[in-house]
Amino acid sequence: MRLPFIQAGQIVNTHGVRGEVKMLCWLDTPEDLLGHRRCRIGGREYPIQNCRVQGTCDLLKLEGVDTMEAAQALRGKTVELFREDMDRDAIFAAELIGMAVYAQGAQIGQIREVLDYPGNSVYVVQGQRQYMIPAVKEFILSTDLEADRMEVRLIEGMATDES
Repeated sequence: MRLPFIQAGQIVNTHGVRGEVKMLCWLDTPEDLLGHRRCRIGGREYPIQNCRVQGTCDLLKLEGVDTMEAAQALRGKTVELFREDMDRDAIFAAELIGMAVYAQGAQIGQIREVLDYPGNSVYVVQGQRQYMIPAVKEFILSTDLEADRMEVRLIEGMATDES
């Protein structure tokens, strides 16, 4: 299911005295936030005046947040990006949770969890059996966010109760 907002990170600290905030990035890379013109924090939209990368974090200057005190009030809050501002073809793990998974036309379960590993992600699918399906083209045949449906190819060993 396509979500209206994607969680991008958490504000972990202030930066300087002019209202900048330091956000720990949850996206693939901190550079993924560059170029975004707005975000949402605590249900409120903030135009992004400036964004730059510092290690694994992003430093954000938000419109209307002009003092250290105003920035401190945002500490610990989650920063969300508007899905409509993002690449339509991109698929985020949060959008896959609960998606129906089919193999050879029959539903085998729903995605319950997405595990991130260095080589690739793995989808944990729960139905009558549990499956661990690597998120690679060889096994993921199609993903339709609008229909909330994924087609996969199963091989021996993907069901967790197989010996």
